[in-house]
Amino acid sequence: IHLATENEKYLSELPEQAGYFKETRIVEFIFLLSEKWHLDQSTRYQAVELLERFMIKQVEQMCDDRENTKGHDQGQRSSWSSLRDQIANTFVLRLVSCVQLASKLSLHYSRVTSDTALKFLQSLKYSYTKQELLESELAVLDTLHFHINVSTPLAYVELLLEVLGYNGCLLPAKPLHQLCVQLLDFCYLTRETIYDTLLKIAIENSTPSKLQIAKFLTVKEDFMLLAVGVISTGVFILSPGHWEQVVEHLNCITGITPQSILEFSYAVVRRIVGSITP
Repeated sequence: IHLATENEKYLSELPEQAGYFKETRIVEFIFLLSEKWHLDQSTRYQAVELLERFMIKQVEQMCDDRENTKGHDQGQRSSWSSLRDQIANTFVLRLVSCVQLASKLSLHYSRVTSDTALKFLQSLKYSYTKQELLESELAVLDTLHFHINVSTPLAYVELLLEVLGYNGCLLPAKPLHQLCVQLLDFCYLTRETIYDTLLKIAIENSTPSKLQIAKFLTVKEDFMLLAVGVISTGVFILSPGHWEQVVEHLNCITGITPQSILEFSYAVVRRIVGSITP
């Protein structure tokens, strides 16, 4: 109930730029960096969500500042080109800071130290100091008002799997959990293709309008739907005989319709097949 309420609140306050900083290259960068530093599964999702929320707020603040100075400073600093450069010049530093902060929220794994982060940045030819690294972390914390312990789709997946087990669904728990994590990774890395397919299924049209795309944003950011879709797809692959029972249970638990669950699973499976078919 808590996660469902939190999800609904997030969707009700969704900025129109949501998802801009979840493109494949960014997500892949965070996943690979988390793997390099041996961070747990939840940390990489948390880092993605922190970076997304921070970047949107930072861009909003920079745009507001630009509007406030418009007319007083018409030079390069107030141009959109300059704004883009400001974001690009610190983007990798901010990304590393989000991974660092996410690692500090995990009690079971070693946090990413300043020395580790600086060594990595230096390998990319950046010459930041420890002070600048600390200031970057503080900038993220300040911009997000220290609200960094956000729920991730993995938390939804794991809790729903527990509820299914409690409700008597006899599923292979460990292999299903492992497969669901792999599918969640896959959904993050192929996000645009999966949701593009899902949108076209929902509107029964291969050319959605700008308005339809805008309204579909809440679907793309719905963590509960993503978790339900991942579990449904995992069961379909691993234990198809239980699929209908699991979909029925997921419908009862979350209120998401069997049709919506089916459509999401279809979009994921279609993308999987597309990725392995030459």
